Amino acid sequence: QGQLVESGGGLVQPGGSLNLSCAASRSITTMYNIDWYSQASGKQREFVARSLFEDNADYAASVTGRFTVSRDNARNTIYLHMNMLRPEDTAVYYCKWKDWWGQGTKVTVSS
Repeated sequence: QGQLVESGGGLVQPGGSLNLSCAASRSITTMYNIDWYSQASGKQREFVARSLFEDNADYAASVTGRFTVSRDNARNTIYLHMNMLRPEDTAVYYCKWKDWWGQGTKVTVSS
């Protein structure tokens, strides 16, 4: 069983940016459809974005135009670049591939 490890969360002011990382324990060159999910306190986990392969991606409507995903195959890492953050983006962010889930990284957007 492999692992996904997220990092990069923290406290940021509204309008700010954060870059989250998801490091995989194996090569990601054949890991298609790596997802990012968010879970706000007391709410269900929600889809945020998907790295299909290479530079192809899908996004939830709520983050389109603000968040982007990218890959670094040499580092076996997927990134979620979060811009123009809003208080409602506050959540724990998880990456997922098939039945692998990371432990999550907490993002708090607050002034």
